[in-house]
This record gives sequence, C-alpha cells and structure tokens, in this order.
Amino acid sequence: MLYIISTPIGNLGDISQRAIDSLRAADLIVAEDTRRTINLLKHLGIGKKRMTSFDRHSERRKTPYILAELKEGKNIALVSDSGTPGINDPGEYLVKEAVAAGIAVSPVPGPSAIISALVCSGLLTGKFTFYGFAPKKEGEKRRFLEEMNGRKETKIFYESPYRIEKTIKLIAELIPESRICIARELTKMHEEFIRGTAKEVFARIKDKNLKGEMVIVLE
Repeated sequence: MLYIISTPIGNLGDISQRAIDSLRAADLIVAEDTRRTINLLKHLGIGKKRMTSFDRHSERRKTPYILAELKEGKNIALVSDSGTPGINDPGEYLVKEAVAAGIAVSPVPGPSAIISALVCSGLLTGKFTFYGFAPKKEGEKRRFLEEMNGRKETKIFYESPYRIEKTIKLIAELIPESRICIARELTKMHEEFIRGTAKEVFARIKDKNLKGEMVIVLE
C-alpha cells in the first residue's frame, strides 16, 4: 500500500494521529528531503526508519524501485517537506504509475496551505482553482494574471517573498479593484493575513520587505 501522508505546514501540532501511526508502521518512507523528515520523526518520537529521498530531480528515476517494493507487499509512506505530496511537490508521477500498476493508494489527509489560505481569506470558496507558483518573468506573469482574470472563480497561487511586491503591484495595475488576500507564514508564529483590494494591499506592503511563505488568494 502506498500512503500519501500530509505533514504540518508550520505548526507541528497539526499532524494527525493517523499520520503518526502510518509513519511508524511504514516499511519505507519516501521523503522529499530526508533531513527534514528525520527531524519530524524525532519530534514525534519515532525511531530510525528505512528512508529514501525523492525530489523533483529523482522522482522518475526512483519510481520503478518504489513500485517494486510496493509489489512485494511493502507499506510505503510518501511525504513532502510540508503539506500534501503531489500538490506542487513530488509525488504526482509516482501515484500515477502506482495506479496504472494496480497498486492500492490511500490518502492520510492533513494540513494544506491552499485550503487554509482560502477558508481564512474572506473570499468566495465555492469555486476555486490552484495555479501553483506564479511565473518568474514579468511578461509571463502578466499573461498569467490576464488569463486568470477572465475566469469567474477564486484563484490561488504561491509567490516568493522576493517577488511578492512586484506581483501585487502588477495585479493592482491590471485589476486594481480585485479582492485579494495574502496569507503569510500559515500556522506559524508570525502568521498574517493581508486583505483588501489589490490597490489597497499593494499600498500596505510597499517597501515592507515581507518574508516567509506566501499564498495569494484572488477574487
């Protein structure tokens, strides 16, 4: 069985008992970054486990090895650094191949930056799309925002703290009255929600040098 295990996005207290039990029982833990997962296991009081790294560069190369282990009846836990594997993190290809091979896949749900940002944004939650990370180049980002603007749904995407000010400025130029929420450092000590029109939010963050992990929710 392949278990897709969600891990905390900030607050370690958010991990579920089922996730802890699944990690403890796993024959192999497939981790985006083994160092971070080892630290999590230590925090949870889980002893040394058989583990292999599994990032974007090694996902396709290591998938056959993991499938072979699964076919032998091993219980394997897939974890990313935070949140749910396969959502803007390694795992999508492995799950696709496991399903194609007739291997059972089971979710162990938990924290999600996307859903946490959406439900606390104050924006419409009935229909939404997640777009991953915004493009880095300004021309591509402009097209990305223009295409999104034509869709009647709430849009969610990630942005780097190094580009957040330029991105919000661009949104304020293209669609100044759009409603927006920046969800920063979710579940962590410095958690913050910055809400308002794009124009208002840009005025609030300009020259503030915001840091941390950020999710943008746009309506």
